[in-house]
Amino acid sequence: MHSVAILAGGQATRFGGRDKSALVIGGRTILDRQIAELSALSTDLLIVGDMRPGARAFPASAWPQEDQATARLADAPEARRRQGREVRAIADLVPGCGPLGGVHAALTEARGDAVFVVACDMPYVTAPLGAFLLDLARDADLVVPRTERGYHPLCAVYTRACLAAVARRVAERRLALRDLVADVRARVVTVEELDRFGACDRLLANVNTPAEYAGLESTDALQGHQLS
Repeated sequence: MHSVAILAGGQATRFGGRDKSALVIGGRTILDRQIAELSALSTDLLIVGDMRPGARAFPASAWPQEDQATARLADAPEARRRQGREVRAIADLVPGCGPLGGVHAALTEARGDAVFVVACDMPYVTAPLGAFLLDLARDADLVVPRTERGYHPLCAVYTRACLAAVARRVAERRLALRDLVADVRARVVTVEELDRFGACDRLLANVNTPAEYAGLESTDALQGHQLS
């Protein structure tokens, strides 16, 4: 069995602390797009975040409007419904460890032996790409794309075999997620392999700044106009 984990615990400092998963692209929030697309991969969908008091952690946008007032992770890991699907809210087990802490929580709480991990600000990740990465995990502990920008550990598959190395790094506060590649059996996915699923710049696009968001919005609008 496989699981899918959306990491929603970033502080979004370059985006003014806004909940990036709630940004709208192509008429839908990024989180809605991700859940609709990636639920094809697994019935075990996790959204992982920081539940410490005062943290801008789990996005209220993850739940239906009537639940948003109480949607923080106070009652994690209670399962809720989103788009007719069960989605589990999972708290970081060791708060303040960034994406590595999110991977640690996901691997600990996932029902599957392999977890497709994506950041909550990646609107164009597709189920076929995720299925390809999950398939490669049969012969590796970690499957991670690499482009000219380096590794992309927030669009990667982590198996339970990574958990000991992840937990050790969390305990030692060595939190650079990319460095995990040296500790486990890693399968690096090339640009040529990624291109089978579309332009890798689009597949792996994320939103770090308002300017990047504006660029994605305008590109999406242009492509929608060309298809109409």
